[in-house]
Amino acid sequence: MSQILLSIGTNLGERRRNLQQAVQRLSEGMMVTAVSPVYETEPWGEIDQPAFLNICLAATTVLSPQETLTFIKQIETDLGREPTYRWGPRLIDIDILFFADQIEETGNLTIPHASLAERAFVLAPLAAIAPDWAHPATGQTVAQMLTAVDATDVYRLPEPLFEKIKDWRQIH
Repeated sequence: MSQILLSIGTNLGERRRNLQQAVQRLSEGMMVTAVSPVYETEPWGEIDQPAFLNICLAATTVLSPQETLTFIKQIETDLGREPTYRWGPRLIDIDILFFADQIEETGNLTIPHASLAERAFVLAPLAAIAPDWAHPATGQTVAQMLTAVDATDVYRLPEPLFEKIKDWRQIH
C-alpha cells in the first residue's frame, strides 16, 4: 500500500457536485483517508475563465503510479472532461501530487507534481490535510512551501464538501 496525495479542481458546471463525484469515484479504487476543505481560487495560467473550486485528498492504494494515472484519467473522462487548451476551463481535473516518497519522471507522469511548489491553489488545501508532508527532492514541507507563495486569492469556503467526516469515509 502506498500513501498518495491528489488535487482536484473544477470550474465548470455544478462545481461542488463535480468534486463530490470525483471523490466518490476515487474511493472505488483506493482508500480515501482525508479530504481537505473546499477552496475557491482565481484561474491560474489562462485567467479569462470562471473561478475554480479546489480540494486535496489523501489516500492509500495498491496501484502503481502509472495505474493510478490511468485510473484518474478514466474518472475524468467518465465525469465528462473534454480536451481543451492548456490551463483552460475544465469540468474536472485530478492530479497526482505525491506518491509515497517516490520521485518519477516519465513521458506522461512527473511525481512529485512539477508545479506543486508554485501553486497556492494546491498548497492551501494540501496544507489543511498534510502540512508536514515533505517533498522528497527538496525536503520542504507542504506548510513551508505554502508560506513561500502568495495565497491572498485562495479562499477557504465555510461549507464542507461532505456534511460529516464519516460521509467521505463511507461514500461507496
